[in-house]
Amino acid sequence: MVIRLLIAALVSVPAFFLTLRFHLHMLQLNGYKNKEHVSWLKKNIRQHWVLLWGLGVGFLQVLFPILAIDILALLSVLLILVVYNAMRKMHAKKRLVYTARVKRMIATDLLVSAVVCAAAGLLGGVKLLPGILTVLVSAQFLAVFFVNLLNHPVEAAINRYYRNDAKRRLKEAAGLKIIGVTGSYGKTSVKFYLQTLLQERYNVLVTPQSYNTPMGVVRTVREQLRREHEIFICEMGARHVGDIKELCELVHPHYGVITSIGPQHLETFFHMDNIKNTKFELADALPADGKVFLNGDNEYILDKASAYSRKVFYSAGANHDGYYAKDIAVSQLGTEFTVVAPSGETERFGMRLIGGHNVINVVGAIAVACELGIPLHSLRTAVRRLQPVEHRMQMREHGLVTIIDDAYNSNPVGSKAAVETLAMFDGIRILVTPGMVELGEKEQEYNYKFGTYAAACCDYILLVGKKHTKPIREGALNAGFAEEKCEAFDKLEEALAFAYAVKGQGHKYILLENDLPDNY
Repeated sequence: MVIRLLIAALVSVPAFFLTLRFHLHMLQLNGYKNKEHVSWLKKNIRQHWVLLWGLGVGFLQVLFPILAIDILALLSVLLILVVYNAMRKMHAKKRLVYTARVKRMIATDLLVSAVVCAAAGLLGGVKLLPGILTVLVSAQFLAVFFVNLLNHPVEAAINRYYRNDAKRRLKEAAGLKIIGVTGSYGKTSVKFYLQTLLQERYNVLVTPQSYNTPMGVVRTVREQLRREHEIFICEMGARHVGDIKELCELVHPHYGVITSIGPQHLETFFHMDNIKNTKFELADALPADGKVFLNGDNEYILDKASAYSRKVFYSAGANHDGYYAKDIAVSQLGTEFTVVAPSGETERFGMRLIGGHNVINVVGAIAVACELGIPLHSLRTAVRRLQPVEHRMQMREHGLVTIIDDAYNSNPVGSKAAVETLAMFDGIRILVTPGMVELGEKEQEYNYKFGTYAAACCDYILLVGKKHTKPIREGALNAGFAEEKCEAFDKLEEALAFAYAVKGQGHKYILLENDLPDNY
């Protein structure tokens, strides 16, 4: 019996850590929120059938600890080991980060597992332990929920300490102006454009990358805020009603920018009214002398704008209130446009950013900079210096192929703008996309529409994920797109290999539109 236990332990220990690692990674990608992780698990449970099988065999092994079932259990754990080791080696776009929280969860999981093994050994003897090990390995997809719940009081206390420390630091930063930036899309781009423009006069701190959650903001303040900073630009993300309000109570912004409102994260917001109200939580939180900068081309924003008196509109031409752009000229080399200020002053700008949809975000940044005292004419050089934000219509040259990387995120408005930008290039235009997610009941509808837009703009449409992209394919084919030029693949690498192999005269332009996170 001892030998059987040693063999079981030899196989079970590495399998335990591999399954724990994978499901901790997914929990981290789901924001450590058990509710969202349950939703993810329901959608993906079939992919982890090997754990369900192992769980059944493990319970059978506990009830009937005989050699035949021990052998079956050993083979099951070996299969789990092989499967999850292969998954570990697969490329992850965002790897598991071994934060202090993750380390605490691992420690708690090990402690609970040790207690279970000790209790089983005391109550039932050594003969039960091989079965218990099989159960523990197979149950890790459930164990992360329990451990997350068990650790919640400790994590809440730690987060509370960090938040209070960040609030104290912000309160002690005399004269610091705080700008909150939110929107369904465009907020990260506007944040970095603002940084470039405001650095013409001010010492500026921004939340890095896509740090737009409370703890991301807290980390930025605690690690990077210095006495010399004059402006703090804080990106604010939201997946639930109240998320923006929570961030505002943390940083207390003096100014706010609402870049856009649209159908995104509908799985958690459920309907558009919730999205609109959540984005405007930023405007509601501003002080009496604060200002909110609003995208005047967005119909959802215009629906609520009348309730706010201290507002500044910015527009790419559709709305002539506030700051607006006119005479927009777009080419493969960049974009030129004229900005008209509320005073009537005008200035011509040129930038290397491609696509007319970028103009609205830059005009928004110009509006904020002007209202903070930087003259319109002083911003020309800074606008010309603007760089594409990583994975947002970022161009990379590879010989006779140009990659247009718009892989960070995709939404109904942004995806349409991206393929329309692709259409203006003179060459072979190839779209590579897995489609859009987190759009709730509207997901199929929006992906179908995306297919119709792509059909009018692309020479080839290469889809990643045959099942999820069916609506895009249907939309494209129903719009008259050639079936032989609309292919679906299981992996991104296969789609890219096909794109590079496409024959024809002229330069190839490959648009990477969206790149689903690892938990999809």
